[in-house]
Amino acid sequence: MNYLAHAYQYLDKPLFMSGTAVPDMLSVVDRKVRVRSRNLKPLIDSSELEVAEIAAGIQQHLDDDRWFHATQVFNQLNLEFAQKMRQADPEDTSLRPRFLGHIIIELLLDARLAEIHPDLLDRYYEVLEQVDAEKVQQVINMASVCQTDQFVRFFEAFCRERFLYDYLDDHRLAYRLNQVMKRVGLPMFGDSVTELFPLIRRRVYECHEQLLTAEVKTD
Repeated sequence: MNYLAHAYQYLDKPLFMSGTAVPDMLSVVDRKVRVRSRNLKPLIDSSELEVAEIAAGIQQHLDDDRWFHATQVFNQLNLEFAQKMRQADPEDTSLRPRFLGHIIIELLLDARLAEIHPDLLDRYYEVLEQVDAEKVQQVINMASVCQTDQFVRFFEAFCRERFLYDYLDDHRLAYRLNQVMKRVGLPMFGDSVTELFPLIRRRVYECHEQLLTAEVKTD
């Protein structure tokens, strides 16, 4: 899951909703900063309600990822897309096709939710802008061995740039995905892979309900 899929059911709980974005934001801000369930539990039980709400949102993200990445439909699509990308660029011997097949499912699931609910992205950003990013950063530093002072800056840029809208267009999606490739040290892809995006988008859109509700797990 990506930002919107984690958050769309919690628009009435700004602090909780912001917590669901934290692990994905930290993967950009500083990959060394990790929040673990064992560190979140005492925060979820905290008498400080804001801390408890944010921590519970972070835990929701971790729980979502655990079941989502274990579903048959996710793994089947990931394998299908990785194979198509490998065929489109046979000289690529890196881990990129598998990684890209994974992440494109999550981004296109957000795009599908945004298309089905036309006001959802606007509302999502409106709710985020209500949140005190300093408080979220405080909870992150309470739950992580490594500390960060860069989260607030990224949170504000995230709200300002609103790049989730880019997932609705194949060429802007390709640009964003190549930014991810660069960030994680994988080779960027070219037109032969981007040309697969309409087919991949159609497949994710066809399966979006299964992706959000699937209960059958892989072995």
